Amino acid sequence: MWDYIEERAVKCAEYIVETGCTVRACSAHFCISKSTVHKDVSERLKYIDLELYERVRDVLALNLSERHIRGGIATREKYMNKTQKA
Repeated sequence: MWDYIEERAVKCAEYIVETGCTVRACSAHFCISKSTVHKDVSERLKYIDLELYERVRDVLALNLSERHIRGGIATREKYMNKTQKA
């Protein structure tokens, strides 16, 4: 594997573990696509650093389990802002 790909995968993984952010937020932070971040942390990282891979997997599993709650909060805020402006 190319060195820059390994470095990118480790940087993304460390950022996700430190901040607890989503794949989308990580991709915005590093200005790369969501698909690239997802492939880096879910497939490539397994062969680079297994311990870091497992920590990232835990964070992503937590984000997945909270996804429906975040969506509900965002929708509520959207409609609360609409009623306040009107």
